[in-house]
Amino acid sequence: MATHGRHTKVLPSELNKVCPERADDPATHPLRKMSDFEVVPNLQQSSSSVSRSRRKAHFPTGSNEKENLISWIPENIRKKVCTYFVESSQTSDSGRIVCECGYLREQHLEDAAKPPIFLGKEWDPSRHIQEMPTDAFGDIHFTGLGQKMGKYVRVSSDTPPRVIYHLMTQHWGLDPPNLLISVTGGAKNFIMKPRLKNIFRQGLVKVAQTTGAWIITGGSHAGVMKQVGEAVRDFILSCSHKEGEIVTIGVATWGTVYNRDSLICPMGGFPAEYILDEENQGSLSCLDSNHSHFILVDDGTHGRYGVEIPLRTRLEKFISEQTKVKGGVAIKIPIVCVVLEGGPGTLDTIYNAITNGTPCVIVEGSGRVADVIAQVASLPVPKITIALIQKKLSMFFHDTYELFTEGKLVEWTKKIQDIVRSRQLLTIFREGKYGQQDVDVAILQALFKASRNQDHFGHENWDHQLKLAVAWNRVDIARSEIFTDDHEWKVQGSSLRSLYKRSAGRVTFTMDPVRDLLIWAVVQNRKELAEIIWAQSQDCLAAALACSKILKELAKEEEDTDTTDDMLALAEQFEQKAIGVFTDCYRKDEERAQKLLTRVSEAWGKTTCLQLALEAKNMNFVSHGGVQAFLTKVWWGKMCVDNGLWRVIACMLFFPLLYTSLITFREKRLQPVGCLTRLRAFFTAPVVIFHMNILSYFTFLLLFAYVLMVDFQPLPSWWEYLIYFWLFSLVCEETRQLLYDPDGFGIVKMASLYFKDFWNKLDICAILVFITGLTCRLIPSTLYPGRIILSLAFIIFCLRLMHIFTVSKTLGPKIIIVKRMLKDVFFFLFLLAVWVVSFGVAKQAILIHNEERVEWLFRGVVYHSYLTIFGQIPSYIDGVNFNIDQCSPNGTDPYKPKCPETNEDNKKPIFPEWLTVILLCLYLLFTNILLLNLLIAMFNYTFQQVQEHTDQIWKFQRHDLIEEYHGRPPAPPPFILLNHLQILVRRGLLRRPATRHKQLKEKLEKNEEAALLSWEMYLKENYLQHQQCKEKQNTEQKIRDIAQRVDVLAELLDLDRVKRTGLVEQRLVSLEEQVHQSAQALRWIMQALQGNGFGSGEDMPPVGPSKASETKEVDLEGKAEESQRPYHVLARNLLYPGSHTRRFPVPDEKVPWEVDFPLYDPPAYSADHKDVATQDPFSPSLESLLKINYNTMDGLIDRQSFHGLYAVRDGLPLNPMGRTGLRGRGRLHCFGPNHALHPIVTRWRRNLDGSIIRKTLKKMLEVLVAQYPLSDVWALPGGSLEPGEMLPLKLKWILRREFWPQFQNLLKQGTEIHKGYLDDPRNTDNAWVETVAVSVHFDNQNDVEMKRLNSFLQGCDPELCIRWQVLDKRIPLHANHKELLHKASTLLGAYY
Repeated sequence: MATHGRHTKVLPSELNKVCPERADDPATHPLRKMSDFEVVPNLQQSSSSVSRSRRKAHFPTGSNEKENLISWIPENIRKKVCTYFVESSQTSDSGRIVCECGYLREQHLEDAAKPPIFLGKEWDPSRHIQEMPTDAFGDIHFTGLGQKMGKYVRVSSDTPPRVIYHLMTQHWGLDPPNLLISVTGGAKNFIMKPRLKNIFRQGLVKVAQTTGAWIITGGSHAGVMKQVGEAVRDFILSCSHKEGEIVTIGVATWGTVYNRDSLICPMGGFPAEYILDEENQGSLSCLDSNHSHFILVDDGTHGRYGVEIPLRTRLEKFISEQTKVKGGVAIKIPIVCVVLEGGPGTLDTIYNAITNGTPCVIVEGSGRVADVIAQVASLPVPKITIALIQKKLSMFFHDTYELFTEGKLVEWTKKIQDIVRSRQLLTIFREGKYGQQDVDVAILQALFKASRNQDHFGHENWDHQLKLAVAWNRVDIARSEIFTDDHEWKVQGSSLRSLYKRSAGRVTFTMDPVRDLLIWAVVQNRKELAEIIWAQSQDCLAAALACSKILKELAKEEEDTDTTDDMLALAEQFEQKAIGVFTDCYRKDEERAQKLLTRVSEAWGKTTCLQLALEAKNMNFVSHGGVQAFLTKVWWGKMCVDNGLWRVIACMLFFPLLYTSLITFREKRLQPVGCLTRLRAFFTAPVVIFHMNILSYFTFLLLFAYVLMVDFQPLPSWWEYLIYFWLFSLVCEETRQLLYDPDGFGIVKMASLYFKDFWNKLDICAILVFITGLTCRLIPSTLYPGRIILSLAFIIFCLRLMHIFTVSKTLGPKIIIVKRMLKDVFFFLFLLAVWVVSFGVAKQAILIHNEERVEWLFRGVVYHSYLTIFGQIPSYIDGVNFNIDQCSPNGTDPYKPKCPETNEDNKKPIFPEWLTVILLCLYLLFTNILLLNLLIAMFNYTFQQVQEHTDQIWKFQRHDLIEEYHGRPPAPPPFILLNHLQILVRRGLLRRPATRHKQLKEKLEKNEEAALLSWEMYLKENYLQHQQCKEKQNTEQKIRDIAQRVDVLAELLDLDRVKRTGLVEQRLVSLEEQVHQSAQALRWIMQALQGNGFGSGEDMPPVGPSKASETKEVDLEGKAEESQRPYHVLARNLLYPGSHTRRFPVPDEKVPWEVDFPLYDPPAYSADHKDVATQDPFSPSLESLLKINYNTMDGLIDRQSFHGLYAVRDGLPLNPMGRTGLRGRGRLHCFGPNHALHPIVTRWRRNLDGSIIRKTLKKMLEVLVAQYPLSDVWALPGGSLEPGEMLPLKLKWILRREFWPQFQNLLKQGTEIHKGYLDDPRNTDNAWVETVAVSVHFDNQNDVEMKRLNSFLQGCDPELCIRWQVLDKRIPLHANHKELLHKASTLLGAYY
């Protein structure tokens, strides 16, 4: 590996190594020399570039891709490094000396710190910053944030966009986007309303995911970039497969990235470990971990923000100019700008986007710039004044308002006016706006809105919109925005086939994405989403029960009480859904419904619906009639459920009765009386096995009691040996239950399940105690203790009898009550122990002096105190019944307590009797009355609580008993050993796996399962429809529906009223304009009559000016003001065309020279043309400038204005239309008016048969337009007139020389439609364009002159493009040319 940065060939074996020393990092190796770097050549195509078919942008880079990157990136991508250290007046954050570039001295190259030889003393970025091969690229891994991976590269700020695009699409494996979303806004963290934040996040991700878009942001972990990252993060958490990942590209400044040293690795970081540390980042910024790709723009400086903006702008523009072919449809990649919050930089971004024709979506309510623009977007432009903007800024920038100078206010006003003037590119997203609830719809609508208003030829605009909708696969947008009633769509079959053709692609899904999404929604506690997904799930019964179980388990772990209640409420709702669906299924078909209970669900852990309900303790579901009917059928086995219990017991005691009609069976093959299988079917039924085990257990207990009380000999009798044998069979059965694993869970899982059951724990306890007693009993010296222990074991065996009562509907719930009361007693004993111990210790200390016997201490403190509760009060406690013979004075008698302290004379007690009596009364009061009644109340509450759900509890717990005896061997102990032997032979010798009876768990065939699930889904739809009908019948729901309809109706009425009012206002304005024109005509007539001597000035009636000009602002839409703009607009564009000069911002209200504007200080610019003879100089000191004659003919140059005399100030003329923000002559040749000529050559648009085409009853025109070399737009065939020339030079380019005189004759015969000032972007304060527009119309299609014109056009310059184009308002021409076309169409009465 190179140690000095030279480009060397790297072996493939080295590609997987982590960069050990970062040898190419100048910050860590200051001894490197500039000569060690090679010059990076132009873009080279790697010999092993990544195939377009490989699209794995979010996965770790493979070895081939590493080799490509390591060989391609250093050859084509550079970084920037400061090569000359100049000490800055500012210091670093740590107070150290830094260079003008912002880096420390040791972070420079060795040569940079040496005394300069040829370099100047002042630091100049253009001279002292050089490009070198980049040393930071590869995969970025965000440490501590899971598996979050991305790709990154450090690029020079001068990198061509095509190189970056090539890197992203060819080497990073990204598919070209169908849409480019540029998100901009506040770079610092800001607060959004939670609802607006959620709407923005969901909408942004939805539009990116559904359209296949790229999202471009600033890439840092703050502000709007953080909002975008969190939106992508939420989507990734909810997404079940990699195909749904979103491309989020962060374009950030390298010099402002915190911890960027960890990204430096000359051979590529695969991966580079990056730590996101917001606490210590200071003035720098961390990268956002939720972005997938990072382009880190380097200009050689440190800590300077905004470096990436020019490159990001160029990259976005380049991408938007690319064409993508998808599904047979070729589209230019559209771009949209989405704005949240923001400051001055954001305003510049919006302005530049609007200027470049990029549609912008402003999210109202996000704050600052976004809210300022949203507040004034609906106003007419003349109403957007400096005072209004000042008011809005004080409202939304209250923290930084003091920083806005008067000049800034003027600049903001001008930019906002220009932004609002382009309404077709501006979309305001308002939360809750009717018809615009989602951000994704607003973004796509903004694109279509801009496309509809974009200049186009013919139907290519609508074709473009349709292609976008097809590429995005958004039918909803196509339906709402394209296929509307106001457009006629005539698409041929071939067009449709080309538009909707799709190539086969491979899409990989998980086993059940709906299930995964449902689990995610449940875990996130998103109620509405979970219900929607459940409605779409196929295995809905199991899904509802599984969701109920998950929610109940999550509720146990949740600490927040409100969240716990919500989860439990949602769990109950899912249980009710399961009950509702199962009820409909059971009513339709009992047998198929019961199959749903026992069907093995592969999607939910290979379990059954019944098992899920039991694990979730869904008592309501288990107690359902259909479930209980199924359990009853399992309980009775193959017998009919209507057989009486007495018949079963009778057949058990005398089995020949089976061959009578006493017992009936469900299966027909068991109906014949002589059938031998009746015997097997009877004795394998769970109900018979249960009762036989009861009989066996009672026999065991009777024999056990007999041995303990009657026949317990030093040597065991044969009865006792029978008990041992019996117990051995019980131990074998418990072992079988522990090891029985038909589902393959494993011994650990089975042991866990076994010991969860209370009765199994009791069995193990009884067996262990019995074995302990048996061991002691067999040892002669411990014979008696052995009998005692066996007696205790007998008690435990008797307690086991309670499990038998669970089958009883009456006694079963009582066992639950007893178990719960034991818990109450356990907590009660803590309270009781406090009183017992406190009273016992006090009593013992008062009465007895120094009792040293531990057993009598326990008796006095605990035992006697406890018995006192039940009325056994000690006789010596009050001294009245004291008898010294009942105690031992010195405590020497082991069978008597020690006497209380007595008087030595009369042997009477000397303790204070009044105190002991008071203590005794208080003790009895609290224990007997208070605590015992508290215990009774607790018992009563437990009893009432269980008694209310007696039926449900019994139905729920009987399942465990049924399941136990359903899988139990039929023979009772001790004969059960025969079954155990059979199992041992089958599994141990024959190696046959354990099998489960199909009645409780059955795996269906695929066809049968699919049919069953389809039937279940059909009934689920019926259930949901029934629930919707019930909700509609609900009174509250009816009220909500009516209120919603009233709101919609009121909004529609308001919209209709606004439309009607606007129409009336438009008519009034039109009427006032006509009256104004009539008044002007009358004034002209009266002045003419007066001039000819008819009447005097005194006799002339006053004809006042119309108030139309005063009332134009009545128009709600502001169309009247904007259709006849009072001031030039194009001449005030901030960026002067063809240069880098920016105009001084001039708002509308400051345009007239008469308006005072003290801040006005425009820059000066005059271009230097090649033909020096035709341009005026620009320098007040030059005498030639002072010799110019204005308002007259100055030699061959006509400096007269069509508008009369114009003012001249300081030797320079003033634009008669007002300020433009720029002094000098700009790109124009002369100061003052620059005359031009624009012929408008038109003809009627005709069908093939020669008839004129009409639209809205008006004839349609075709106009002659041209596209000149080095120009992207179309224009009228005309332009500036050279001094002394009659035809413009551009017009001569498209006409052959021999046709020039004839065309001059056509112009003389034409109609002059405009003569005067032309709003041109080249105009300045001292130079402007004035033109004469002449309409030349060919009314007859056989006109000889038109045919000659066409013939001469065909022989023109091949670099020119000339065409006859349909004339309408969307024709793609210069804006000032379109105004001339409008006048021509008005003159001819044609459609426009």
